[in-house]
Amino acid sequence: MEQKKVRVRFAPSPTGGLHLGGVRTVLFNYLFAKQQGGEFVLRIEDTDQTRFVEGAEEYIQECLRWCGLEPDEDPVKGGPYGPYRQSERKPMYRQYAEQLVNAGYAYYAFDSPEELEAMREVEKAKGNHAPQYNQTIRATMRNSLTLSAAETAELLEKGAPHVVRINMPVNEEVSFTDMIRGTVTFNTSTVDDKVLLKADGMPTYHLAVVVDDYLMKITHAFRGEEWLPSAPIHVLLWKYLGWEKDMPQWAHLPLILKPDGNGKLSKRDGDRLGFPVYAMNWKDPKTGDLTKGFREMGFLPEAFINMLVMLGWNDGSGEEIFSLDELIKRFSIDRVHKGGAKFDFDKAKWFNQQYIQKTDNARLAALLQPVLQEKGITATEDFVMKVTGLVKERCQFVNEIWDHGFFFFQKPTTIDVDSVKPKWTPEKQQFFEEWAAGFAQLPDFNAVALEESFKQLATAKGIKPGELQMPFRIMLCGGKFGPQVFVIAEALGKEETIARIQHALPLFA
Repeated sequence: MEQKKVRVRFAPSPTGGLHLGGVRTVLFNYLFAKQQGGEFVLRIEDTDQTRFVEGAEEYIQECLRWCGLEPDEDPVKGGPYGPYRQSERKPMYRQYAEQLVNAGYAYYAFDSPEELEAMREVEKAKGNHAPQYNQTIRATMRNSLTLSAAETAELLEKGAPHVVRINMPVNEEVSFTDMIRGTVTFNTSTVDDKVLLKADGMPTYHLAVVVDDYLMKITHAFRGEEWLPSAPIHVLLWKYLGWEKDMPQWAHLPLILKPDGNGKLSKRDGDRLGFPVYAMNWKDPKTGDLTKGFREMGFLPEAFINMLVMLGWNDGSGEEIFSLDELIKRFSIDRVHKGGAKFDFDKAKWFNQQYIQKTDNARLAALLQPVLQEKGITATEDFVMKVTGLVKERCQFVNEIWDHGFFFFQKPTTIDVDSVKPKWTPEKQQFFEEWAAGFAQLPDFNAVALEESFKQLATAKGIKPGELQMPFRIMLCGGKFGPQVFVIAEALGKEETIARIQHALPLFA
């Protein structure tokens, strides 16, 4: 029998920012597909028009581009199984809902919102605090199971508002094999009669995901474990529609948990603890609220991806740093954990620091340019690259290149005079005046020559070089920080080094 080509999909709703859990779902889909020589599809599930947010689809696309996880087929590129927005596929869903009704696997429900609310109130009064439209309740409601065929036909003829609900069987076992969890079994009596087609003709997720996965020839479906309770509905729909042999293999991924392991990581946790949970900045078009993203905080996409894959997977080698190409070779679904993975922001920063150190200076310099432009600073590309190379080992975020190297681009606005004054002497004052005056005689203004002349003159003056290096650093940087001080001077150049010495000396006296 010919093996099907692997086809996976990520199917987000365009309702807001993209949570890192969503990006991890994309990543696992992408790695599996690429390893198997398959295709990765982006499908936009915009069937719930009440939750649709303008700009969210474009934002999702940009997130995937930034992460380097671009789909093979999507609403923009198109493909052989389009359209890739569910709202554009609306006309095709009713026929499948009608097919289910005609076979007795679904039914029309004509209950008004008021009738549904009255049912809930009655049930709550009986002590049922979470009433559901299930096998028991449906017998008391206004639907094609309780109405006569003639009454049902008349209501449909009049265009009475209605939904289509799945007719869940009573007390049946539904099982499927999950690629991560093994055999999973549900009893149908614990599942309510979910709506499949809404009154506006739009499908709900339950019907749309099955129909679209079938028509798009999806072979493997990766999604978060929060979707497990919906699995029996989907398994039954594949069976009821006669597509059971084409049902994709399921993999329900573990949750990404709060740092303390107590529940699913949410945007509120990020706000409370001071770290992002979205891939990129998301500005709510209605409220104007801005939620910070990993990209804008200064994460490199490779570090973000590497950090994400380790939340719930490892290859057993003990290694932690993997390029995307390495991940494609090494990824295996049987190494994905069943249990949730705690999010550790310190570990995320560690990953980013590792990648910043490995990244070439030209790329980091390009990422720093917007910061320099914002501050009105112009500098040559070579100079920005040089500075980047000097400070990147200290940086956990790309944005910190400025924090650790600002003094290369502008004179310090404050000088830490208090650290120098208590031990300052006229001899030290004279040393710096004489040393700076001698720069003209140096054959090369570089770190090696500067350090050598510095130590020679200090020795001749009977001053320990160590007592002079810290004041020199404060002259150049404004404080006790920065890379090797003579390297700083070389980067600044002769004129700027002299100017900073001359500016600081009167302050120390």
